[in-house]
Amino acid sequence: MRTPPSRPRDDALRTGYHFQPPKHWINDPNGVMYYKGVYHLFYQYNPKGAVWGNIVWAHAVSTNLVDWTMLPPAIYPTAPFDVQNVAYPKDLSDPFLRDWVKPDYNPVIAPGPGVNASAFRDPTTAWRGPDGDWRLVVGTKDNHLGLAVLYKSKDFKTWTPSPQPLHSGDTGMWECPDFFPYYTLGEYDHAAEKYVPDASLADGNDGLRYDYGDFYASKTFLDVSGTRRRVLWGWANESDSTADDVRKGWAGVQAVPRKLWLARDGRQLVQWPVAEIESLRGGHVNADVEASFRVRDLGRAEPWDPAWDKADAQTVCAARGADAKGGVGPFGLWVLASDDLEEKTAVFFRVFKRGDNGKHVVLMCNDPSTSSKEDGIYKPTFAGFVDVDIANNGGKIALRTLIDHSVVESFGARGRTCILSRVYPTKAIGDKARLYVFNNGESDVMVNHLKRVRHEVGEHHRQHGAEHMKTPPVPVLPRC
Repeated sequence: MRTPPSRPRDDALRTGYHFQPPKHWINDPNGVMYYKGVYHLFYQYNPKGAVWGNIVWAHAVSTNLVDWTMLPPAIYPTAPFDVQNVAYPKDLSDPFLRDWVKPDYNPVIAPGPGVNASAFRDPTTAWRGPDGDWRLVVGTKDNHLGLAVLYKSKDFKTWTPSPQPLHSGDTGMWECPDFFPYYTLGEYDHAAEKYVPDASLADGNDGLRYDYGDFYASKTFLDVSGTRRRVLWGWANESDSTADDVRKGWAGVQAVPRKLWLARDGRQLVQWPVAEIESLRGGHVNADVEASFRVRDLGRAEPWDPAWDKADAQTVCAARGADAKGGVGPFGLWVLASDDLEEKTAVFFRVFKRGDNGKHVVLMCNDPSTSSKEDGIYKPTFAGFVDVDIANNGGKIALRTLIDHSVVESFGARGRTCILSRVYPTKAIGDKARLYVFNNGESDVMVNHLKRVRHEVGEHHRQHGAEHMKTPPVPVLPRC
């Protein structure tokens, strides 16, 4: 297949501070860890092209989770596949862990009876239980039943499956499961490897997500560098065409690493970009926008349609998007907007009021439907409900959005709802990209706080082709 010539715009779409190698395809982050003062990111990578295939475990290192140095791939594949293997660093005195060895006793875990042999992958980081045994979880499926099977080992060589896999119907393959402790009310039986949550657990089985946008194959690691924080990684695929990726010569980025913790009310996990991202501030590349809004009159909130009780947030947002005038909202940000607003990506809130209990329903949306004039771009609306009592919070809600060329990564209500999307503007590029605050609702919305800072990328990012995007001053729009 001939590679079409690249365009200047292709380089302008490369990210400045989201991780991506100089060229070719990447997907899942793997095996992230901290060792001897160095962070290690392993990830799926095609060293031969910008489409999936020829996958190796690529390797990059950093001392701050922001500036990364590419190392040669750590592990190349050998048959068989869909089994679980191990590899060890050849030289533990090397903080960069550049050489890895596969022992001859691989594989250490093969799919057993009742396990789909062609869908058995993505193990978690192993951990030691109170009994001293190692444990890890592997994703699989049984027809449409998604499964996560827990395995135990005393020596990291011989593994025994738990008889009670975690499961959920009609979900399909459980890819990239994760397992880590957080305080909840309930009881965990270590002998039976079974956890029974307290019936009053607030989030129950509501299907909460890390991210409601283009965010997949996530993995966490425990950062033992000092704070013992849990850090979340995730892959953001492209939304343009395969032909576009081949022409660009690259595809896929990693989301910014996010600190992950349990909300103070215990209702859900919340996320926030790691503090090291702040070190990028002060430069002239990309933007980091923090806004705090206050709704003046929540009494103008539109009534919640009971038919939406069985719908997901994305369906509601698609029906009531950024251009659909409402009572309270839509209000938020137009990012990567052209002067004439022909191109813009909307990140916004909308507030409804239930008729049965009088409570407000807060919806957060990312609407890239007008993000690009180019044909063939996948531009779905992304949305999630925000678990916040906006009335008891004085009508206030906050939004933080990271804007990085072709990535718009947003954190609503201080990390309770997160949405990442990929956009490919043709006009709103570089110093022609604009940022607006907007309100298409009947109720006035006050902007209590608005801070826009520019991010400066490290030298290695510039080597990787990231172009400078100058963000002009922020015009503030009144209620439309």
